[in-house]
Amino acid sequence: MPAIKLYDYELSGNCYKVRLLLHLLGVSYEKRPIDFFPGREHKSGWFLGSVNPLGQIPVLEDDGYVLRDAQAILVYLASRYGAGTQWYPDEPRVRGNITMWLLTADDLTRTASAARLHDMLGYELDVDRCRAGAHALLRLIDDHLADAEIVGQEWLATMHPTIADTACFPYIALAPQGGIPLDDYPAVRRWIGRVRHLPRFIGMPGIFSPQL
Repeated sequence: MPAIKLYDYELSGNCYKVRLLLHLLGVSYEKRPIDFFPGREHKSGWFLGSVNPLGQIPVLEDDGYVLRDAQAILVYLASRYGAGTQWYPDEPRVRGNITMWLLTADDLTRTASAARLHDMLGYELDVDRCRAGAHALLRLIDDHLADAEIVGQEWLATMHPTIADTACFPYIALAPQGGIPLDDYPAVRRWIGRVRHLPRFIGMPGIFSPQL
């Protein structure tokens, strides 16, 4: 049985980004499904008491080590199971770039993901503000990718895919589910296509593998 356990919800983009990296790295793991909606199992007594007192998913357990927060989990997995690979290189400036995009991924959770929760699950929030924030981020990302393509860089942080891309990918690709169309962001759409064609790529509901 795999030593790694992932507390997971199939429709969560933050959980998906962890599943995606695990598959890209070829690492086996066990899913522990959490009834996020409508069951709110992540707010249950047993979850708060023994898994994550913040009541959030994903959570990773690896041989007794428990880690919460999607971006932190990506750093850990790439460091432990992808050491020496492209996903989290040692070069300080590349790591600085990656960290910058991990923080952008958190901003996408607060904006594009929040709008998706409003539209799909009926969360009560200021959806217009969330959509406006998401569009501001998408303009920034599209400009960055378009400029990078001019010098042959097709990925967010450097010349090859890193956890910066896996961190930002889900809630950008799922943005239309929150009423945020991607029509005005051609460089973003090209980047989505590149991510979807990575070896060992897996999809989720709303993000299909190229062969499907």
